[in-house]
Amino acid sequence: MFDLDKWSEIWSTVRRHKLRTGLTAFGVFWGIFMLVVLLGAGKGFRNGVEQEFNVAKNAIFVWTQRTSVPYMGLKAGRFIQLTNDDVRAIERQVPEAAFILPRCELHGTFTVQVPPKSGAFTVKGEYPGYPAIQALNLQKGRFVNEMDIRERRKVAIIGDRVVDVLFMGADPMGKYINIKGIYFRVVGVFKGTGRPEEAQQNAQTIFVPLTTLQIAFNQVNKVDYFAFIPKPGIPAAIVETKVKEVLRRQHKVAPTDDRAFGSANVEEEYARVQGLFTGISGFSWLVSIGTILAGIIGVSNIMLIVVKERTKEIGIRKALGATPFSIVSLIVQESIVLTAVAGMVGLLAGTALMAGINNLIAGEQMSFFANPQVDVGVALTAIGLLVSAGALAGLVPATIAARVQPVVALKDE
Repeated sequence: MFDLDKWSEIWSTVRRHKLRTGLTAFGVFWGIFMLVVLLGAGKGFRNGVEQEFNVAKNAIFVWTQRTSVPYMGLKAGRFIQLTNDDVRAIERQVPEAAFILPRCELHGTFTVQVPPKSGAFTVKGEYPGYPAIQALNLQKGRFVNEMDIRERRKVAIIGDRVVDVLFMGADPMGKYINIKGIYFRVVGVFKGTGRPEEAQQNAQTIFVPLTTLQIAFNQVNKVDYFAFIPKPGIPAAIVETKVKEVLRRQHKVAPTDDRAFGSANVEEEYARVQGLFTGISGFSWLVSIGTILAGIIGVSNIMLIVVKERTKEIGIRKALGATPFSIVSLIVQESIVLTAVAGMVGLLAGTALMAGINNLIAGEQMSFFANPQVDVGVALTAIGLLVSAGALAGLVPATIAARVQPVVALKDE
């Protein structure tokens, strides 16, 4: 590798056949370029879709619908109202759940006042485990805690839009807001997260302890729906199934009634999305490797032509005492240089394109596409693939060159 004479010969060969060398190298360049672009774009789509999952990747949500099967003297079409008794029943009978979160909301928007200012906002009742289900960008203070739930404290955690409207940007911590005639003390401030429209909606939300909301706003013993997180190592589907079984027994629903309760299993949805992107990644590798192999075959064919053109030169070398290894190393090194340089240019071009696209969309809020990038592991794999492919491309021509007999090579053609 450090023989200057060999490098001089390689450079001389490239200069004599610029067009042939360029066309041959383009096949390798294009294969690596396509690999980087396809994998980078796939990563961008993966990042974009994962941004849409603004809840825990193993969360389960369960809500009620209307029954579809008569059972125990009760007619079909009955609406089921979830209650605090369901919370206790699930806590006893579903030990696989790490977090059990009953949730309730004052339906619609309600006028909230901090005289002389007022505004219409969404009010939700939550449990302390809410941040485990959904990301909460808490800016100041704290969220609901267990003491708030037990003592039904009148505390509130407000979004940054609520701060802007009611407090004109002033610090709201420790101050009171009036929700339908009931005063709540502000103990936390959070910033809306997610896509622009979602972040804006979140920023106009006020969280209060669920138990306080039930008592203060005549929602006694009412729960709108449940959210769950399974314990580590427990599939979400197990918790989902057991919760529905408990709720069926609680509300006298037929075991065969699949319409009485609706549910969303984020873990299963996320697994399907990951499977899709694994397939896209595999397809990208398949297409790119096929292109690279075509380029490598082209390099190998060109090296065979080079060997044919330099048969006399090789014969003279062997007549002067050149070993087969020196002949093989010369041809293989030339092949490696050709593929490595072409591949590195392709790698740099693909990476530069992904960086350019990333800069273009940096200020944009795009759904399903964000931060396209090439993993370091992919780059290192590509480089290793190039060196190996270059060596293989030159190995057959080099072996043929090493077998050339000096007497045959020096014959007049």
